[in-house]
Amino acid sequence: MASVTKSIEVNVPVRTVYNQWTQFEHFPQFMEGVKSVKQLDNKRLHWVANIAGKEEEWDAVITEQTPDQRIAWHSTTGAENAGIVTFQSLGGNQTRVSLQLDYDPEGIVENVGDKLGFVGRRVEGDLKRFKEFIESRGQESGAWRGEIHGSQVKATSGQSSQMGSSQTSSGRTGSGSSSSH
Repeated sequence: MASVTKSIEVNVPVRTVYNQWTQFEHFPQFMEGVKSVKQLDNKRLHWVANIAGKEEEWDAVITEQTPDQRIAWHSTTGAENAGIVTFQSLGGNQTRVSLQLDYDPEGIVENVGDKLGFVGRRVEGDLKRFKEFIESRGQESGAWRGEIHGSQVKATSGQSSQMGSSQTSSGRTGSGSSSSH
């Protein structure tokens, strides 16, 4: 299993940064190669991405989610991967986002790409695009303030959302989207 860890400082408060990161279906807007992320329920996601020139699909489960602090996950089907993203307030309107991704490169093309630092550069680029995305918006497109600890999901009664957003069947909120978040 290979691993990459990258961090970036974002000029937005931690709550806004975290809230945006909970809007998984918006990931294709800033993650290179990610074609779609579908929120199946509060814990499960279905990913479609272009990896090393081929389309890959996998399911993942969120194993830990604590508002304004961390989100951890691992794949349950497809390419083996796991990770954790942490959010650290640096005071005022600054937040450090740190992402650790553990993955198993499959096949020769992905192994060569891994040796050349392809994944590390992609993660770094994704974090830079996320920074630009949230800083240019200045506010999150939606939020899910619930908690996940192992198999336990605790949705909060007062879900935070933006004006004009729609709450989906999973309980996550999003702005102007009919798909689940």
